[in-house]
Amino acid sequence: MENYIAEVVGTMILILLGDGVVANVLLRESKGENSGWIVITFGWGMAVAMAVYAVGWISGAHINPAVTIGLASIGAFDWALVPGYIIAQFIGAFLGAVLVWLAYSNHWAGTADPVLKRGVFCTIPQLRNTVANFVTEVIGTAMLVFGVVAIAANAQQISQAGEIDLAPVWQIGIFPLIVGLLVFAIGLSLGGPTGYAINPARDLGPRIAHAVLPIPGKGDSDWSYSWIPVVAPIVGGVIGAWLYNILGFGG
Repeated sequence: MENYIAEVVGTMILILLGDGVVANVLLRESKGENSGWIVITFGWGMAVAMAVYAVGWISGAHINPAVTIGLASIGAFDWALVPGYIIAQFIGAFLGAVLVWLAYSNHWAGTADPVLKRGVFCTIPQLRNTVANFVTEVIGTAMLVFGVVAIAANAQQISQAGEIDLAPVWQIGIFPLIVGLLVFAIGLSLGGPTGYAINPARDLGPRIAHAVLPIPGKGDSDWSYSWIPVVAPIVGGVIGAWLYNILGFGG
């Protein structure tokens, strides 16, 4: 149960800080209005880092169904725990979105564009093309999971390289920051076409929040697109995990 609670809290932190930076940039009369894509991508990277620092030592801080399923697919995580982790991640994502809505409660009415309001909660493709959008999310999530597995593997290599066991230092002190920088890099490099959901919970949980919260002038929640940032990251997560193993880097 502790692991599931940690996944709720970790994913809630992820969305609070991640959707929060989007709200800061997009909503009218916010201090960060129009501050740009680099602010958003850096904010998301630090959101991931803070979430992993908070709960990584408890649950591993998957905070992403694509990571959970990808790790399980290569035998690095128990399939029996997968449903509970995913449920916890979706709950945390929804709660984080609600907190963002509350934090920016004074800015929704003043933002006229309903697309900007939806963009605070979930991803929107810049150019709508089902195949291209799907492929982009697959590539981005494959890079994420490949990178996460690679970064984690460094702890073992560092430990074996010297007499002092530095694995705990890497796992607890360095790993979360590097994962955050990985997400920052993915946003800068691959985020342009779709807004880089790379996480089913990150997109669907807040999208549901957008649909049910009393946001003035919010418009629709774009359910016709919603399946892509759910299915594509799962496919990409499995590909990324297996690619790392197939290349033999997993030992």
